[in-house]
Amino acid sequence: MKRAYQLIVPVALALVSACSILPKPDPSDVYRLAAAPATVQGTPVAWSLRVTKPQTSEFLDSPRIAVVPNGDLISSYANSRWSDPSPVLLRNRLLDGFQRDGRVTLLSTDDTNLQADYELGGQLQAFQSEYRGNAVEVVFRLDARLVRGSDQRIIASRRFEVRQPVGDTKVPAVVAGFGLAGDQLNKQVVEWVVQQGNGAVKR
Repeated sequence: MKRAYQLIVPVALALVSACSILPKPDPSDVYRLAAAPATVQGTPVAWSLRVTKPQTSEFLDSPRIAVVPNGDLISSYANSRWSDPSPVLLRNRLLDGFQRDGRVTLLSTDDTNLQADYELGGQLQAFQSEYRGNAVEVVFRLDARLVRGSDQRIIASRRFEVRQPVGDTKVPAVVAGFGLAGDQLNKQVVEWVVQQGNGAVKR
């Protein structure tokens, strides 16, 4: 028993020493996707909406803050990340946009099993900053689909693209640009969904 104990102690000390020399992970600044206040518009609709995470590429389906420094090269900002993967950020931002707008009041997400009259989803093609020479802009590109909940039939689809210039290349300024781009996208998507949903109800 004494010999076994003598063997365990050196092994344990070796493991502690190995752990102490392992590189520590770099600290990351965690950012949220900010939203500007919106005013309530028009009369509330009678139908319900389920907002789902858009499908996207493996690279964008992560908390990395994506950047395209040149050409077809896609990378991410060092020591900075989003609070959630990009599709979750965008879904939550759109949900917040509908809530702030006030016309669609019966809302849910794909995190629940609640049924809804319509479902908003699609394909997230771009959620990144892009460099154009010395200038930088934030680019959102969403191929949105509005689907009828009862039979999963697509009743409308549309590509939305927003480009928001950024005045500084530092990460906080770029993140602020993402927020402004999100405001633009939200306004366009909310208006489109309300029009399409009301039109489908009348048909």
